[in-house]
Amino acid sequence: MITAKKRIQTDLRALLLVAAMLIVIGLIFIYSSSSVYAIEKFGVSYYFVAKQLIGLVLGVIAIFMARVIPLSFIKKCSPLFFFGSLILTAMTLVPGLSQHIHGSSRWVNLFGFGFQPSELIKISLILYLAYFLEKRTNKASSLAHTYIPLLIVLGATCGILLKQPDFGLTVTLLMTALAMLFMAQFNAKHMMITLAAIIPAIIALVLFKPYRLKRILTFLDPGSDPQGAGFQIIQSLIAVGSGGWLGVGIANSKQKFFYLPMQHTDFIFSIIAEETGFAGSLFLITLYALFLYFGIKIVWKLKDTFSMFAAFGFITLISLQTVINLAVVTGLAPTKGIGLPFVSYGNTALVCTMAMLGLIMNMVHNDK
Repeated sequence: MITAKKRIQTDLRALLLVAAMLIVIGLIFIYSSSSVYAIEKFGVSYYFVAKQLIGLVLGVIAIFMARVIPLSFIKKCSPLFFFGSLILTAMTLVPGLSQHIHGSSRWVNLFGFGFQPSELIKISLILYLAYFLEKRTNKASSLAHTYIPLLIVLGATCGILLKQPDFGLTVTLLMTALAMLFMAQFNAKHMMITLAAIIPAIIALVLFKPYRLKRILTFLDPGSDPQGAGFQIIQSLIAVGSGGWLGVGIANSKQKFFYLPMQHTDFIFSIIAEETGFAGSLFLITLYALFLYFGIKIVWKLKDTFSMFAAFGFITLISLQTVINLAVVTGLAPTKGIGLPFVSYGNTALVCTMAMLGLIMNMVHNDK
């Protein structure tokens, strides 16, 4: 007879297998999509995939560390981890410490090592929310003791991220947090009031920043400025459409020849669609659907409240990032600057996403 413990471990192995397949696909297409650009800029075709391999090694170390650290210690230190990550993220606003790339100050350079601290915020905020929700489960309807303190924490996080600016991550984290509150059965009236306040705030953020409004207008009509604001999404759609049913073949993309910007980061799916066609795109999307499926199965089988909230937050965040990225590259949403989890180039993002997997492993193996 298969026990509940064996069933959840089977689901965990399936989740890790799917993640491993996505990482391998990422390595293949990071090389394919970036090789021309890498030769032009660095003189070697494998520059970016070599750096991603370093990130993969660090990611494996992160999985191991997240797996072996006692869950009780992680739970106890989650507030400290969150506020430490918040301070690191705020350091991106300090001249001299931050690196300005693509119009945003999202990177910190410490002792010659550059990284993106907002990736740590993804993990630490979810862990802190899980800690907070577990402590106050019996006060879920309390406005003063639970809801307002949570709004203050979320407001501080969003304020720092918007200052960078990182509008895409702000929206993604807010949606993840609201999903966690919904799971915790928070007062529906309080949540509706919050949503009613967030919507005009988002509209104001768009209207008062001309580049955000321009992104919205470009999304609605990219052909209005085909050589300017609409260039990237038009080239992305050309790449996706050129793939047909079976694609032009791996490494045979034409759009990577300096037509499509950010082809190995935010728009890597466009190159995958071009080279593998509808069949390859459907396979990749199926892998992400399976990741969500096995992830949710694990969440519902967890007995520990903290683990259940945290695992749900991780799975939700990764899945939201996937949906937003796919929507952007196919012209269904304005550009957000969000990469495709496990697949897009980015060492910090890969390490932190793999650390989330390590934490889920820890939660599964320590669940009573």
